[in-house]
Amino acid sequence: QLQLVESGGDSVQPGGSLRLSCAASGFSLHEYAIGWFRQAPGKDAEKVACISSTGLTTYYADSVKGRFTIFRDHAKNTGYLQMNNLKPEDTYVYFCAAELGPYALCPAYPYHARGQGTQVTVSS
Repeated sequence: QLQLVESGGDSVQPGGSLRLSCAASGFSLHEYAIGWFRQAPGKDAEKVACISSTGLTTYYADSVKGRFTIFRDHAKNTGYLQMNNLKPEDTYVYFCAAELGPYALCPAYPYHARGQGTQVTVSS
């Protein structure tokens, strides 16, 4: 499995913002769709947001629509998740995954590539 490296997780107060990054390690993300998922201990991963390889198609879970934005920078070989107006219920480990293909949108398990995850904690 190819490796992705997430960064940007932190502890913030409700209403705060964070930007998560998802960088490829040793391969090009150019032809991969990227998805952000979040997971609580012992629970299944929840699909949060996805973006196609071209960046023209995106998906958002209803719970994050209007607050989160997924985008990618091909020059930096990195995907991002901008999270605004964070709520306590957004507290999870967030990880990114990737799937190869021009028609892929949300990567499906087993992922072609995934990262280890980064903790996001929203608390006052």
